[in-house]
Amino acid sequence: MSTVMQFLEAAFTPLVFIFTVANLFNLGLQVKLPDLIVGLKNKKAIALILVWGWVVGPALAYLISWVLALDEAYFIGLLLSSLAPVSAFLPLAVEKARGDMNFTGVLVPVAMVGIVVLMPLLTPLMIKGVTISAWSIAKPILLTVFLPLVIGAAIRHFATIAAAKIIPAVIVISKITTMLVAVWGVVLFARPMLDTVGSRALLSVILFMVGIGLISYLFGFGLKQSQRSVMSLGMLSRNSGPALIAALAIPNGDSHIITLIVLLNLGGLVFTPIAAGIFGKLAGRTVERKK
Repeated sequence: MSTVMQFLEAAFTPLVFIFTVANLFNLGLQVKLPDLIVGLKNKKAIALILVWGWVVGPALAYLISWVLALDEAYFIGLLLSSLAPVSAFLPLAVEKARGDMNFTGVLVPVAMVGIVVLMPLLTPLMIKGVTISAWSIAKPILLTVFLPLVIGAAIRHFATIAAAKIIPAVIVISKITTMLVAVWGVVLFARPMLDTVGSRALLSVILFMVGIGLISYLFGFGLKQSQRSVMSLGMLSRNSGPALIAALAIPNGDSHIITLIVLLNLGGLVFTPIAAGIFGKLAGRTVERKK
């Protein structure tokens, strides 16, 4: 193995942690506590977030894996990603989609709490044949997901001026680390990803992202169009940081697990802007009809 590849492998795990912390801190800075308190009174919305995120999402991953007869490593990667909805760039996508930003303020913290609580509990139960404790997943997720989110939200609430000053820099860092993880993953896992070309693994990524995005948008159960678009974008995009951290916590984990998570991350960078553009046009038509 070349020195360059050895460096890339050694640096990938620390980069994933920095990427996750930066992005979750950024999400925390976007949370407005008053809007969150109001939004948390919407029990139907919270129920839908939990159902789409941790019932329908994993069920869809199971179904796709079964129909396509995915290899175990690809299945684990898809399942871990299915337990981690809502990417850090959701607010930007919601703006493009002309979605409800207040609803976004509810979706983000509920989804993050869901990841922190449900991913460690469900992963050992849903992945057979892999010995891993709930705490071994919960510990890094608490440190890299929950703590940065809470600190960001606290700064936003108690030091609004300071938050406004640091948000631009944090967004830049989030974008840089997101692109670094994507590029790093492509370089490091180029050969395994090439192996997925024309395979069922790549198809599983496309089917999952399109499927969960359509389901969560079409079945809004009374939500407004601007809220359904937010829900769909949140479920379509994947929070690859927690998924990668969970994958790295699996003892002697197959590299193909990370390969699929990286593919889903790249898929989110492609499909989420496309979906946001479509939702933005639909939102415009909705406004015109109201006039």
